[in-house]
Amino acid sequence: MSRQVGEGETAPDFDLPDTLGERRSLADFADKPALLVAFICNHCPFVLHIIDELVAFAKEYEPIGLQVVAISSNDPSEFPEDDYDHMRHFAQEKGFPFPYLHDESQDVALAYGAICTPDFFLYDRDRKLVYNGQFDASRPKINRPPVPGLPPLRTDLPVTGEDMRRAVDAVLAGQPVPEPHHPSAGCSIKWKEGKDPWWG
Repeated sequence: MSRQVGEGETAPDFDLPDTLGERRSLADFADKPALLVAFICNHCPFVLHIIDELVAFAKEYEPIGLQVVAISSNDPSEFPEDDYDHMRHFAQEKGFPFPYLHDESQDVALAYGAICTPDFFLYDRDRKLVYNGQFDASRPKINRPPVPGLPPLRTDLPVTGEDMRRAVDAVLAGQPVPEPHHPSAGCSIKWKEGKDPWWG
């Protein structure tokens, strides 16, 4: 479950390699009026559940001002399919229209306060955080016991990106993102020994 860090925080900078072998930084996207930073990975069932719609969403919104940047910060020692070579294959297989960056040190995930995959951080033109929440309410069918205090996973809902669409539409229109902001659900980021953050 995402932490939903404080709105209004400035997007942390990054300088990371993408799956094409180029290094990308926050400044590369300065001309875009909206920036969505998505922490994902290759194996997580929550990511796999939404990835095709996320790709379609990015292709739809990129021409009207949204830049999507995906970042994988998982330690591949636990899940080898999350390593850099598999990232390259995953991005090619799914036809990513956005950069897919490798955060090997995990410092970028820590700077953003990311905690799960997927975890979404939407920024306005001034790169102030305006939304840190779910793509939509759809969830994959997985064996997970109920979490006390949280509603059960809705596995009967289609993937539409409804929540993210509403948020991005508001940003591109220069309006506040409407409430409520529901946290994203997913797998915890696989931290290296000694990197596990205090909120993990």
